[in-house]
Amino acid sequence: MATLLDALKEGYGFAPPVITLGAALDHGTPIPEPKVAFPLAMMNRHGLISGATGTGKTKTLQLMAEQLSAQGVPVFLADIKGDVSGVAQPGSRTPAIDDRIKSIGAAWEPKGLPTEFVSLTGKNGVQLRATVNSFGPLLLSKVLELNETQASVLSLVFKACDDQGLPLLDFADLRAVLKFLASDEGKPVLQEYGGMSTATVGVLLRKMVELEQQGAGVFFGEPAFDVNDLLHVTPDGRGVVTCLELADCQDKPALFSTFMMWMLAQLYHDLPEAGDLPKPKLVFFFDEAHLLFRDASKQFLSQVEQVVRLIRSKGIGIFFVTQSPKDVPDEILAQLSNRVEHALRAHTPDEEAALKAAVRTFPKTEFYDLQETIMSLGIGEAVITGLNPRGVPTPVVAARLLPPTSRMGPLTPDEYAREQAESDLMREYGTPVNRESACEMLAKRAQAQGAPPPGSQGTGPFGQPPAPAPSTGSGKTWASVAGGALIGALTSSAARTIGRELVRGVFGMLSGRSPRGTTRSRW
Repeated sequence: MATLLDALKEGYGFAPPVITLGAALDHGTPIPEPKVAFPLAMMNRHGLISGATGTGKTKTLQLMAEQLSAQGVPVFLADIKGDVSGVAQPGSRTPAIDDRIKSIGAAWEPKGLPTEFVSLTGKNGVQLRATVNSFGPLLLSKVLELNETQASVLSLVFKACDDQGLPLLDFADLRAVLKFLASDEGKPVLQEYGGMSTATVGVLLRKMVELEQQGAGVFFGEPAFDVNDLLHVTPDGRGVVTCLELADCQDKPALFSTFMMWMLAQLYHDLPEAGDLPKPKLVFFFDEAHLLFRDASKQFLSQVEQVVRLIRSKGIGIFFVTQSPKDVPDEILAQLSNRVEHALRAHTPDEEAALKAAVRTFPKTEFYDLQETIMSLGIGEAVITGLNPRGVPTPVVAARLLPPTSRMGPLTPDEYAREQAESDLMREYGTPVNRESACEMLAKRAQAQGAPPPGSQGTGPFGQPPAPAPSTGSGKTWASVAGGALIGALTSSAARTIGRELVRGVFGMLSGRSPRGTTRSRW
């Protein structure tokens, strides 16, 4: 009869490069050999890190990010609570760390990681931006928490702007277009698209105001973030960790969760097919993943599933981090081959159901009573299974995890300031740009037609009488119907944007910029 040790030696005895997690536990006692690890080449098969609050999910994320970076793999991770920022600084030895590494039988050397800090508000990192066009109607509907009818109207607006050459770069553009289309002057434009009610436009405008009042309005605009900037390595071969600081966005879960999905969709859209690689191009840690799926439409979930299924072939690995496997839809959970399950509790009927569901997601094992084992795990311990180099699931094993070598705590304000001052991304994205786009184009059109100032009497948004509806088959564009001065007002930069073919891919995004270099100057 095979013993646990025999099963572990056979299942985890693969050669480096690997991501070492810790040492196996046999009834709570660490087994010195073999170590529990994931093969580096299998890190693009996606994974799940789950467990109750306070069981060590964030430190597991940090541990994996350190080892990926050391082996030349860039990492993107979300810092929801502000306690992952310490990855940029070396850790400090403590009695608890000494006890942990002694019980595991591992070496431990404090090290910080090459880290860039980014933010959706610009307070604790480089201001990230995306154009309204590139975000697309489906993701924007999720951010604005629209129902199906309102989301379909927003899709109509995007379609009309694409067809008629009005670029939507920021909220000012979207607001101007909505007001124009809802007016008597703009309604004829929408006849071929189906029209929209004034009440729905009012809801969209109110939702936009709510988001702006929470400070999220600065996210939409230019310069738009190029996702190829996530793929950098240092001159000495370490992968750069891009840390999205979200401590000031905890009251805007729809924004940050959907932004991360936008980023994944951009990567999927931009990167070439790569197939199986010795190591992934990027590993993406999606913390508080339940926020992405909460109240999501079927269409949105279908698109998420598509990205998760297909992005592996681009060399990208995704790890969802959440409290329970039940937080992730079954269709997506089925794509997550690497599992790290920290302790779950069963103090309520719902918690008991979540525990049983978690057990069912693991391969069967004769060596553990998984329900009892998962309940009895301590902090920094987990039940683990993954894929070996041949793509075969490894035996389920309970393990005590290594402590991270970087700081297990946040940076100080002074350290944040130094990181931002030295940031390559700050030099690239620190200054906002306001190109001519839909808002300015509509304003110039109104000025060319002699419209009175805003607030004057008139039936249209610019005080003009209603424009006649274009005749069927006239071939006229929205721009020509609304006023010939529109196109003449374009700058050469905006003209290039409008002349570009608007190819919408996953989530209705626009195609991104071409990749740039893969080294950064500061390291």
